[in-house]
Order: sequence, then C-alpha cells, then structure tokens
Amino acid sequence: MTVRRLIAAAVLTAIVAGAAVLALERAMPDWYARYRYPLEYASIVRGHASNYRLDAAELAAVIYVESGFRPRVRSGAGAVGLMQLLPETAQGIADRTGGEGFVADDLFRPEINVRYGAWYLDHLRQKYRGRPNARELALAAYNAGQGTVDSWIATTPPGEPVQIGYSETRAYLERVDQVRGIYRRAYAEELGY
Repeated sequence: MTVRRLIAAAVLTAIVAGAAVLALERAMPDWYARYRYPLEYASIVRGHASNYRLDAAELAAVIYVESGFRPRVRSGAGAVGLMQLLPETAQGIADRTGGEGFVADDLFRPEINVRYGAWYLDHLRQKYRGRPNARELALAAYNAGQGTVDSWIATTPPGEPVQIGYSETRAYLERVDQVRGIYRRAYAEELGY
C-alpha cells in the first residue's frame, strides 16, 4: 500500500470516527451519557441535595462543570475540590454551620466539599428568591460571585429579569442546564428520581 493510500485511509477513518462520536453526542443514549458524564459520590450528592432541598441532578451538574468530579483539582484562582470552593468562602461556611477546626485541605474531602457547596448554593438560592430568574441568579453568583450579581441587580429595573452580564457566566448556566438534563435522565435511580 502506498503512502498516499495509507493517508487516505487514515483520513477516512478519522472522518467516520468523528461522525460516529457526533451521532452519539446528538442521540446521547444512556450508556453513552454515563460514559461521557460520570457520576461519582452519588450518595454524597443525593444526601446533600436532599438536606438543602436542591435538585440532585443540578448539584451533580454543577460538580461536573466545576471539576469533572475530580476531588483534588485546584483552579488558577485557588478554588479547590469538587465544587471549586475558595478556601475563604469555605471558611465562612464553616463558621456559619459549626464546622470547627476547618482547614483548607478539608476541601479535598468530597463529603465536606459537597456539603459546603450545597449549603452555598442553597444560601444563594435563598438570597435571590423572589426575583424573576432567581435560580439563574444563584448559579450565576456561584460562578461569578455575589458582588457581581448584586451589581447586575442594582442596574435592573424592579420586577425585570436580571441580565447576566458575562458571556462566560451565560455559557456556564447553559452548560449546567444541559448537564443537569443528562444527569436527570441517565442517573435517575442513583439520584433518587
């Protein structure tokens, strides 16, 4: 076989493989969804979602988008663990919830990280309740910070939905919504649906 034929065969194989992956992404059968979007620590996610009256699939989606379920990941900004919490945010949560003896390395422990992250999401949800797009504002604040969301609210006429000012945060919200739907369908049993 000539080099030209080998190259043509490799290109054709790559095209066929790419088309197959694209078809799987569009159809998203459960077996593929479970492969593409793993769910780790299901009992921790389900338990803390229940404790804080959160949608378990949404909590799992936030974890996936934030860290891909990798408990030891650290961002360039210093956010740590599954839910990418800043140590100072986690310290504030620990102080409010009786987490005595908290140290930043505790954020590498999945149970603590998800507990604090779920508490924080619930706190944000309560803070923005009563607003036309409260759920989105809570998730936006999780991503962009409360001060940022509060500044968007300050420039929004009363009763109007707050416009999410950062394209990165809008993309984050879309991604969380997409992954939440996948987790709800593919992991219905594990997440208690």
